[in-house]
Amino acid sequence: MRRRSRAAWLAAPLAMLALGGLAASGAIGQSPAQPDAGEWPGTGRTADEQHYSPLDAINAENVSELGLAWYADLTTDRGQEATPLVVDGMLYNIEPWNITTAYDAATGEQLWRYDPEVPLRFGRLACCDIVTRGLAASDGKILIATLDGRLIALDAETGKPVWSVLTVDNEQGYTITGAPRVYGDKVLIGNGGAEIGVRGYVSAYDVASGEMLWRFHTVPGNPANGFENAAMEMAAQTWTGEWWRGGGGGTAWDSISHDPELGLVYIGTGNGSPWVRKFRSPGGGDNLFLASIVALDIETGEYRWHYQTTPGEEWDYTATQNMVLADLPIEGRMRRVLMQAPKNGFFYVLDRETGELISAQPFVPTNWASGIDMATGRPIETAEARYGNVPVMVSPSAGGAHNWNPMAYSPLTGLVYLPVTETYMAYAAADSWEPGRSSGMAYTGNDALRREIAEYADAHSKGWLSAWDPVTQTERWRVPYAQKGSGGVLATAGNLVFQGTIGTTFAAYRADTGEKMWEMPVQNVPIAAPITYMAGGEQYIAVNAGWGGGLAHVERSAFSELFLGKPRLLVFKLGGRTQLPPAPERSLAVPELSAPPPLAAPAATVAQGEALYAANCGLCHGAAGRGGVKDLRHMSPETHENFLAIVLHGTRAAQGMASFADVLSENQAEAIHHYLIARANEDWTGS
Repeated sequence: MRRRSRAAWLAAPLAMLALGGLAASGAIGQSPAQPDAGEWPGTGRTADEQHYSPLDAINAENVSELGLAWYADLTTDRGQEATPLVVDGMLYNIEPWNITTAYDAATGEQLWRYDPEVPLRFGRLACCDIVTRGLAASDGKILIATLDGRLIALDAETGKPVWSVLTVDNEQGYTITGAPRVYGDKVLIGNGGAEIGVRGYVSAYDVASGEMLWRFHTVPGNPANGFENAAMEMAAQTWTGEWWRGGGGGTAWDSISHDPELGLVYIGTGNGSPWVRKFRSPGGGDNLFLASIVALDIETGEYRWHYQTTPGEEWDYTATQNMVLADLPIEGRMRRVLMQAPKNGFFYVLDRETGELISAQPFVPTNWASGIDMATGRPIETAEARYGNVPVMVSPSAGGAHNWNPMAYSPLTGLVYLPVTETYMAYAAADSWEPGRSSGMAYTGNDALRREIAEYADAHSKGWLSAWDPVTQTERWRVPYAQKGSGGVLATAGNLVFQGTIGTTFAAYRADTGEKMWEMPVQNVPIAAPITYMAGGEQYIAVNAGWGGGLAHVERSAFSELFLGKPRLLVFKLGGRTQLPPAPERSLAVPELSAPPPLAAPAATVAQGEALYAANCGLCHGAAGRGGVKDLRHMSPETHENFLAIVLHGTRAAQGMASFADVLSENQAEAIHHYLIARANEDWTGS
């Protein structure tokens, strides 16, 4: 196997540092622990998750010369959310189903490929597609976490497994879509599945052996079984009833950060299980540690402090969005801070040593809370936000003002670059709930009101890239997009910010002003966060392009104007001359434009299908059949013809649609199909 010479490709960035081109030591917010300048060894590059690179060979003055150096077609046509890694001249990438590939970082030559062979049935458990957001590297190993809950160490040179451990109970609804993080001799991983009814936790394993070192649960379990620690005993005081019957939720499905000087690791936790608080905690309560930032001792996993962004969470306002660590000048002194822009629409700056709230301001219009009470740190909730059985419109929606797609921070500008979505949604509680897949939400009834809210949401939702000043809590500049759904962000010392756009392009903006400096059509939407690295003395930019995943839930349109090519790993450099194959024809790219078949079922069957759809399908395919990982109002004639085979026989299991034959009869599946035909005819415009 060929490997790039580390000495050769690292020489260029070291020379730049020697010439003083980066002046990193004097920059605001510089991380205390930095990897080699030309490498990208973790999802955020550094433990502070800044998604920032000190490389500046590609900069605002020459980025117009950027072109495609090489690309690799990706095999699974689903959401491509992963951030690649580059270590020792090799680029490591991971696709849906956790298929992992190593490339020569300069040439794109494939060096090895590993398929963990995740059982296809786990595609049904992942609420937001069969995605993965990345991997980790340490000590000659590549660490991957699989959809079915395994943590696997691969030999970085050969791709052969070194060790593998199962981190979850496969009898429950756990999945993993987040990237593992490596800090010293430990690799940390959380999990997902709150929508299915699980209890969240984060585990630390020994990088060398795979031995579990500690585990921290994010919500309390059944008191009859005893509490694992004092933190869980304390958290239980904020729950009521038999909350453990629904699992509790609080899964840490994505963000983790680390401060090596303080010895703290920061965990972002998710939504409740079920969503509706009155079902999981009938007497109310904050329900710790849902929607919280929790600081743990990195050596022992012991609780140190927490800050809850959304007490008593019941809007799917997760705090699992990336947490950025930096040192900022605030009120005349430097503060060690943690910054997060979670789903709930407020930008938070915390003291990362103590958890003290320093500031919080909305970065989108919000109607669930009018602000944050700085005396208590709690949101000032609006009366209508705590919904009942009648739908109410709440902003942000469950998709959030900022979702999983990472924001970036530049210590040179002092600005955070944040992918923002303004969203609205109808919330209503069901009449009853039983533990299982149900969220406790009602997705049917009050149809006229629901349609009114949906129409308002579609008309007023939008997306943009925001340059946010975390010291003043103000927006410096904004790049608006025609629709929501643009990708994660990379900031560099070249005064550049890179982002994939909903317009199927990859773009670069000046970090100080927001001026667009370069843009290239790439035939798909790069929703993942880009990276940059050095190889063979040249700087490269890399990004995965492939629409799907959680952002498909955020953007509710049918995407009739997007003609998507194959999902690809795209790698750019100055003077790159590689060309993509021709884009697909419209008729091949968008079969959803076919008119729906006529409705041929009675109203009672459609009503039955509506209820069954809400209970079994809405989690992935959106309320009322609108949006989701696949908008089922716009199925092709072929999909309509094979509907029962897909739903009951799993003919598209490899694409993430596992069989539902264990929970649906043929008549029930047919009722769902009739309901979707009815919905399609209601909304079909012929455009």
